[in-house]
Amino acid sequence: MNKLFIIKILGILVLIEGVFMLPSAMHSAFINDGALNSFLIALAVVFVVGISAYFLINTKASVTPKDGLAIVTCGWIIVSLLGALPLYLSDSVPTYIDGFFEIVSGFTTTGASVISDISAVPKSVVLWRSTTHWIGGMGILVLTLSLLPKIGVGGFQIFKAESPGPIAGKIDPKMSQTAKRLYSIYIVITLILFVLLMLGGMNAFDSIIHTFGVVGTGGFSSKVESVGYFKGDYIPLVMSAFMMICGTNFTLHYYLYKKKLSLVFKDEELKTFYTIIIFAILIISLNLFLNGFGSLKEVLIKAIFQVTSIASTSGFANADFDLWPSASKFTLLILYFFGSCAGSTAGGIKIIRILIVLKTIKREIIKVIHPKAVIPIKVNGKIINDKIIMGIFAFLGIYMAVFIGASILITFSGVDIMTSISSVATMLSNVGPGFKLVGPTRTFEFYSGGYKLLFSFLMLLGRLEFFTVIALITPKQSIRGDF
Repeated sequence: MNKLFIIKILGILVLIEGVFMLPSAMHSAFINDGALNSFLIALAVVFVVGISAYFLINTKASVTPKDGLAIVTCGWIIVSLLGALPLYLSDSVPTYIDGFFEIVSGFTTTGASVISDISAVPKSVVLWRSTTHWIGGMGILVLTLSLLPKIGVGGFQIFKAESPGPIAGKIDPKMSQTAKRLYSIYIVITLILFVLLMLGGMNAFDSIIHTFGVVGTGGFSSKVESVGYFKGDYIPLVMSAFMMICGTNFTLHYYLYKKKLSLVFKDEELKTFYTIIIFAILIISLNLFLNGFGSLKEVLIKAIFQVTSIASTSGFANADFDLWPSASKFTLLILYFFGSCAGSTAGGIKIIRILIVLKTIKREIIKVIHPKAVIPIKVNGKIINDKIIMGIFAFLGIYMAVFIGASILITFSGVDIMTSISSVATMLSNVGPGFKLVGPTRTFEFYSGGYKLLFSFLMLLGRLEFFTVIALITPKQSIRGDF
């Protein structure tokens, strides 16, 4: 592992973070919200660390798989540690751990919060908090690859370590070109949604906050009531449409741009994702209507918004869904685990994994009846090799082990089982709100510092999909040894 080269790349990441922090500092200076000194101190620390790491280390190397794991894991931790400074220094949060939790939640696009009254936080800090959603949505390291082609040699190791889903693919032979095209799509979607929200009556500040939250599938809002603050059907429906778009594999957006429509409409993961969303909307709409939660139109809009919000792991709320009937809450809980498509900005297990698991189960049932049958697992007409299938089952095994273990640990805090389960589920799937004490109208503020650090670790595990972090911290002898 080339430690000096890793430090140099981490310096680049920190400098990029500083560049993204500048607009929030400028906004603070412009509106005079009292947070400017906090940003200036944070920026000084960020640029000193970044410049020291990048310019004082003169080394070049290709990125090995181990280097990629180290860069991704350490990169996310370092930018979160530094990104928490404006929140802590501006007294937006009571402790540095709270600030760290909040920014990890931002960068991992989880959207869980420890801030009970966001209206009391300086607007520049609110802007920085939401900016982390936009940076983390596509991945700060993918951004690095798009801006710095010189690390394109071996850069696929970074892309593969950070990309959500079991299969990391390129849309261009050059890794830097793949990153640039993905970010170009990302920026276009961002601009379109920003304009549409402005047309819906949002002011510029609220529009950019909610645009970052939707496109990054994060869920941070500038309002205590989240999207429920905004009246009418236009804003929730527009946001729902874009949450579905951003929960879709971005490679398919590129194919759509290239007019390769057959590749888009034949994509099995996309069809499965939209089918799940439609069924969930129908179930919840019917359940809410039969239980007197409003007219058919009202419950349909509530269901459309909340299903797309949870399925895309955005975590916005236009109603207190913790008060909904059990059938509706159970449907939403299932969506917590499923997540969206691989290659999107969303979290969760990913639909492609669910699809391959179901196909594998079907194959094994058939083989019980026809033991000699040779049945390959195919997705979009392509055979999925056994290595990928085994990786998916290993991922699910680790996911469930961490979920169960963490849920048990959280119960020691004294919370009820539903609060514990939903707290862990929302962290691992990067959704945001849970149920009961961490429902859509509440925060994670009441947990002690130790539990907030545990949640921060779970958010990083979920965003980096376990293997990236676990492989890095596993001792060599454990990897080489026999089980």
